[in-house]
Formats: sequence, structure tokens, C-alpha cells
Amino acid sequence: MPASLLIVDDDRDFTASAADFARMRGFQPYVAHSLEQSRQMGHLPPLDLLLLDLDLPDGSGLELLDDPAMPEHEHAVIVTGQPTVESAIQAVSRPVYDYLLKPLCPEQFDALLAQSAAAHARAQAAHHYGMVGRCDAMQRVYADIERVAPSDASVLIWGDSGTGKELVARALHERSGRRGPFVPVNAGAISPELLASHLFGHERGSFTGATHRHPGHFEQAQGGTLFLDEITEMSPSAQIYLLRVLESGSLVRVGGTETVPIDVRVIAATNRDPHATMAEGRLREDLFYRLADYPIVLPSLRERGDDILMLAQHFLDALNARHGTEKRLADDSERLLQRHAWPGNVRELRSAIQRAYLGSDGAIVRVWPTPRRTGIGGVDTDGVVFTIGTSYAEIEREMLARTLEHFDNDRTRTAQALGVSVRTIHNQLARLKRAKDSR
Repeated sequence: MPASLLIVDDDRDFTASAADFARMRGFQPYVAHSLEQSRQMGHLPPLDLLLLDLDLPDGSGLELLDDPAMPEHEHAVIVTGQPTVESAIQAVSRPVYDYLLKPLCPEQFDALLAQSAAAHARAQAAHHYGMVGRCDAMQRVYADIERVAPSDASVLIWGDSGTGKELVARALHERSGRRGPFVPVNAGAISPELLASHLFGHERGSFTGATHRHPGHFEQAQGGTLFLDEITEMSPSAQIYLLRVLESGSLVRVGGTETVPIDVRVIAATNRDPHATMAEGRLREDLFYRLADYPIVLPSLRERGDDILMLAQHFLDALNARHGTEKRLADDSERLLQRHAWPGNVRELRSAIQRAYLGSDGAIVRVWPTPRRTGIGGVDTDGVVFTIGTSYAEIEREMLARTLEHFDNDRTRTAQALGVSVRTIHNQLARLKRAKDSR
């Protein structure tokens, strides 16, 4: 599908010219000349760009930014011929991507369209490979995939469990143009004694039970991509052998003498901090630098903002399609989904949606995240426990402090997790500081 934009402006000459310009750049343009006409566009698919005039015959264009009747849009840009300080302040406080003045410079409009088209292309590629998300962090991941996939560079994917490392690896393979297969291997699931045999193959009689020659995963991935997950779980001896194979482009099967040339691109992944594992001596530094020609860091789900809601709906849509139902998320699901920390990331969210779907008797699906494991005495290891009689002020103070600590003092993420505004967080911290200073 082409990138799309909606132009909302009562100047018909401007809308016609802007629509023609966008169409020549490969966009599908839509036009509305009033608030009322704009609200009738709710049937449109999600838009990549909303070009919005402030002064419309029936009100201010800013009214449309939070209007549920409007189609979903990636970026909103204000374009006005009558700029005022008041409108600029209002625009800054809203989810507005840019604030432009008429007459609109063609080079400026062209650059805006180019940015939207690039983001649209990345999102389309991501959707094609099973990834869902529009947040800035995921846009950077999509850009990384497009940038490095056609090369022969080794890639190290670093992210928490459940963030989609294998999906990224598959996308890199699909975009690489390599004709061989994609071979995924979980290095942490193979015993250290058998890992060399699995990866590099073995000759007949090389050990008890080796009744015939066995080509390893490297040979199976000839001409394609070998994905080594949990690379930090490999034994030191296997790491040395892997480094030698990567450096030489050839291998010798276990128990053999023949040198076998290989043409394999290696993509590795880990859910641990590779720098910490090197400091601990669990990952060889020379292997790290050989694997990390190009590192890709995946964001945790709690860092992806509204992507949580998008993914939840995506998983529910898939279940509805599979079972021929029309179930929908409960009205209070948004707040609950946003407040949960999702330690299991996308994998946990998918499980929660499926569990809620199967457990719902009617058309409403109410999501309940998996309860956290508890520590000694039944205390939640990632929560706050209060005794009967604790004051509301103390509960509020402790919850704010623990949440800020969890998100490394990031007030925006803390506000999202607690379901309040960033201003509320600032005010609460200021109040607590005044109370402390007055003691």
C-alpha cells in the first residue's frame, strides 16, 4: 500500500496543489475542507501524515487531534497562514510533529513527505516480517534491518527475552538476498559436550554413537544464514572454535581432518548485557567484536508506549480470524495494559491475550497479566508490599519512589506506568521535597 496523507484546509487551491504534489511523490492523498468533513474520514486506513490548517470554517483544526472520529495517523503537522503565539503554544502541548507556515516551501513539503514515506516503508517491511510497532525505538530497529541486511556483516541482536530477536534475524535473512536457508539454533539448549558436533558436524566413529557422518548446522546453512541464539551460553572451548570458523571461513568436522569451506552469514543474539558477560569471563571479547560487526538493540515492551495496545489488538485480531469470532478488548484494558511492566515482553503479552480470549465467555475480553513470582514470605519480588494501616500518603510516596527506581528515574515512563501525567509526577516530587525540607 502507498503512503497516505489527509489534507484538512478550507483553501481549495492549496489542498489541490498539495494533493497533486503528494500524489507525484507516490502518496495517496485525501482532502477535507472542514471539521465536519474530516470527521467523516474515520473509515480511512491508518494515515502516515495529517496536514492540518488551524483556521477552518467550523472551528480550530486542533480539535481534530484528539477526536475519536478521525482516522488513526502517524504524524500530525500544523500548516497555517496566520500564526500566533497562542496557537504555537497549543500545538507544542499536543502530539504535533511540526508547525509550518504558509506559503509552504516545496522543498520543505518534499522533505516532510520523504520522511513519512521512509517511515511507511519501514513499517510495511516490518509488517511483512511479522513485527508490529510504530514507536521511535522500533522505527530505529526497522531502519537498522534495511541498512545492514544486504551486507555480509555479522549482526549481534541484544534484547530481553520475548522481545522478538528471532523475528529480527529472520527479517535480516529475508532482506539479505541470500539463497540458502535460515537455520536457527538455540546454543543454550544444547549440552556443551554436544555443541561442537551440532554446529560443525562430525565424522563417523568420532565418538560413541557416531555411526555415520553428520553435517552440522553451519553446513546445513550453506549459502544462507545461521542464527545463534543465547550466544553467551556457549562454553569457552566452543567459542574459540566458532571464532576460528568465522575468521577462516572454513571448518573441520569433529573427528575429521578435511577442511570444509563455508559460505554462511552468522547472526547471533543474547538476552544478557554482552559487556557484563565479557567482564564476567563468560563471553570472549574477540568473539564479541567478530559477531558484533553491527549490533541491533531491541527495546523492552515497557519502553514501547502505545505499541502495547497495538500488539494486544493484533494478537486479538489473529485469534478472532482463526476462530471466526468478533471479540473485543474491555474498555478498561488500555489502562491495565499500559501499567503492567511486562517482564516477559511481547511473548508475555501474547500469552496474556490468548489466556484472556479463551477465558472470556462473551464478546468482551478482559486481560489479566500473569501474576509475578513471589520471594521469601510471599513478597512480590518486583512490587511493593504494604501492611494494614499504612497511610495513603506513605503508600503513594513509596509507590512513586519504587516506580522511579524501576525506570531509572525516567519521569515520562514512570508517569505512563502509574497512569498519570508527567506534570503530576513533577508536582508530587516537588511536594515531597518541600515536606522533607520543612522537617
